[in-house]
Amino acid sequence: MTGPRHSCGVIGMYGTDDVAADIFKALRIIQHRGQESAGISVFNGNKVITAKGSGVVSEAIGRDSLKALSGKCGIGHVRYPSAQTKAEMNAEPIEVQMTHGTIAMAHNGSITNYQELKKKYLDTGGSLMTDSDSEIMSKIISKYLVQNNDPVKAIRSTMAEIEGSYSITIIYGNRIFGVRDPYGFRPLCLGRLEKGYMIASESAAIDVFRGEFIRDVQPGEIIELTQDGFKSHPPAAQCQYAHCMFEWIYFARPDSIIDGMEVYEVRRNVGEILAKESPADVDLIMPVPDSGRAHALGFSIGSKIRYEEGFMKNRFAERTFILPDQKLREAGVAMKLNPIRSTVKGKRILIVDDSIVRGTTLMKLIRMLRDAGAKEVHVRIGCPPIIAPCYYGVDMKSRDQFIALKYTTEEIREQIGADSLGYISIPGLVKAIGKPENDLCLACLNNKYPTTIPGETHRFQATLQHDYK
Repeated sequence: MTGPRHSCGVIGMYGTDDVAADIFKALRIIQHRGQESAGISVFNGNKVITAKGSGVVSEAIGRDSLKALSGKCGIGHVRYPSAQTKAEMNAEPIEVQMTHGTIAMAHNGSITNYQELKKKYLDTGGSLMTDSDSEIMSKIISKYLVQNNDPVKAIRSTMAEIEGSYSITIIYGNRIFGVRDPYGFRPLCLGRLEKGYMIASESAAIDVFRGEFIRDVQPGEIIELTQDGFKSHPPAAQCQYAHCMFEWIYFARPDSIIDGMEVYEVRRNVGEILAKESPADVDLIMPVPDSGRAHALGFSIGSKIRYEEGFMKNRFAERTFILPDQKLREAGVAMKLNPIRSTVKGKRILIVDDSIVRGTTLMKLIRMLRDAGAKEVHVRIGCPPIIAPCYYGVDMKSRDQFIALKYTTEEIREQIGADSLGYISIPGLVKAIGKPENDLCLACLNNKYPTTIPGETHRFQATLQHDYK
């Protein structure tokens, strides 16, 4: 609730008796990845049929629409708009009609050379119905399909043109494809079901069917699902990994496995390391629900200070992060969380959250705790200070929104009204994730971008220095 916002989740399935109903169920499991729109496309034996709309999955895809989606292979999408306007026309999957068939595609990520590709496409006489980078990708794939009718070659040719982050599911006839960009920014995994196979943004979507998690889709790999099973089309060359660290810190469900590391375990590791790096003399540790829970538990284990639930969460409140402006989102905080007075009154409290972007939500939460009788309120954050924009699918596009870029830690502490404030270090975060630093995208923390971004510093060049004080 307090952290950055993320764009989208994808599903691809083949072989189940009622694939639309199963995709619907899987999309509900990854609903946290996007709540602005949702959609499903299936191949019914003759053509691709799509149902999509605004809202959460149950709102976007009605019962009648679901019944009309008959078939044994299909793809699904949940969307949170990080770059494009909020409009139903941008809901996915996106279909492109061709002379010899239809392609439908669902995308998680952000294409960094979208404007360049858009201009090139429009200059050659093409037209676009949306302002989504997903549409331009699907148009490019369809262009190559028209040329050779080989979907794997068409996808590879498209990958050579596009830059940025993408985990994609594609339906073309009775074939499903899962594609992951050569850096592996966004997660994608493969699972075996009782009847058929599945591609998903998170392994938790496979678990709900009691399926078998086979493995992560490798960066640069194309997975093809057919009636005969699955086939891997490996990358042509060795890829340079840049897995988004926010998947472990905030975005993914705690019970998911992302690139070999369980999210819950990483978050608990973060809390234990944070307790060693930034200890506090307090009476109890409490999380900011929900994403701060495992971080706080880890801090409790590392500090040997007891863990308590200090906020009651209203699970039926409006989804604050999709409200249209910051003032409404801040007002929504009071509707969503309420302090448990018996827990906090007269206590020295340490609250643990996943990240700070603007700091406005934490300011409100701290004020609520003091009003409920807290003697002291200390804050620890399971992510280092965010100081640079994300161009790979996270809703952090402007440096103006980063409080850590404008103020020192002490100044931020004073602004949010905390008695103390501490962040995990970048080395501590890397240790908690358990992967080499060069395999992670930490650009929003250190201004070192894995790919070339106009006006930004590539991580293999000299980098800017920041003093967080």
